[in-house]
Amino acid sequence: MDLVLRAARVVTPDGERRADVGVADGRIVAVADHLDAETVVELADDEVLLPGLVDTHVHVNDPGRSDWEGFDTATRAAAAGGVTTIIDMPLNSLPPTTTTAALKAKQESARDKVHVDVGFWGGIVPTNLDDLEQLHDAGVFGFKCFLIHSGVDEFPHVSEDELRAALLRLQSRDALTIVHAEDPHEVTESGPGYRSFLDSRPHTAESHAVTTVVDLANETKARLHVLHLSSGQALHHVRTAKELGLRLTAETCPHYLTFVAEEIGDAATEFKCCPPIRDAANRERLWQALRDNVIDLVVTDHSPCTPDLKQGDFATAWGGIASLQLGLPAVWTQARQRGHALTDVVRWMATNPADLVGLPTKGRIAPGADADFCVFAPDDAFVVDRARLRHRNPVTPYHGRPLAGVVRQTWLHGRPINDQPRGRLLTRGDA
Repeated sequence: MDLVLRAARVVTPDGERRADVGVADGRIVAVADHLDAETVVELADDEVLLPGLVDTHVHVNDPGRSDWEGFDTATRAAAAGGVTTIIDMPLNSLPPTTTTAALKAKQESARDKVHVDVGFWGGIVPTNLDDLEQLHDAGVFGFKCFLIHSGVDEFPHVSEDELRAALLRLQSRDALTIVHAEDPHEVTESGPGYRSFLDSRPHTAESHAVTTVVDLANETKARLHVLHLSSGQALHHVRTAKELGLRLTAETCPHYLTFVAEEIGDAATEFKCCPPIRDAANRERLWQALRDNVIDLVVTDHSPCTPDLKQGDFATAWGGIASLQLGLPAVWTQARQRGHALTDVVRWMATNPADLVGLPTKGRIAPGADADFCVFAPDDAFVVDRARLRHRNPVTPYHGRPLAGVVRQTWLHGRPINDQPRGRLLTRGDA
């Protein structure tokens, strides 16, 4: 062993325990008592050793819109938040990742710039049916599509028939398809204030779209995943799909578990996201769904932009929340208030996202896994200061908000992350 990390509290797949974690060549080789190595690192009494988090919903926007974000800044923010693996969305980069040529352009843009491990989603749009199998074979982790306008014209949404055709084309690959599930027929034009924006994207928009996804999962037997679920009214359809044994999973995001519509002012466009943040009672339904395993994972949907695009009103501002650095403390702040343990948070934010995309060596502290760690002080606290965030543009609804839990250090492949980019570019099947 090259290294032993020793902690009074280590979150493992079997629960939390005192343990020594032995590392060799960037992998965990033992989790036991009384290990020894040339280098032994002892965590402080108030620190817990977590596996590095896995965020499967990140918009890096590079190449093409690197003024919105970029691989260097996004992965620095990830590392600062205890995240050691991200999967990058196929938009809002230019070009979007809908062809193998676009995938290669994105990989070249990321090469030698990433501070954590990075994989890539492909995209499904109406015009790339013939590209899907090649994209899959090139190593994307699955395919994202929208059932409603994506927010950028170069990544158009698909109809139910177009999505069905894509699922059937990918049947032989058993590919994972992830869906932005809002029904465009249920969405209306928004006025400038938050209440108008919320009313313009009602619960029925998500419920109807999730029903479509469930029906397609039943018809095609494909692997389908519902992105950023915000509506408690759509949970029934997800629960039914799971009871039927369909291969359907769902995620939600820290902002839906933290903020409530009642506290968002008409000028607070930093809170705008699609689907929207809903009321306090709805937030509790999402927490209950996590408790019941109806919702499988929590990821950030980190969707940054330049500050000018967040100005104006709720009818015109960009819809997206940048929170890659803050996901863990945001979720832990709310989770601990509801009686959840760090083992739950690790399941939602590390193990289950890794399992979703088929990365069995990520998101867990166990022999054979990558030596990716988050050193977390759960009883420490801080107030979010946007000036200290590492993503490119300091726009966040969390500014000024007190959060519980501080990431003290993040390790990748058995070494602390510093200013030298050492992340790897991942393809599907890497282990």
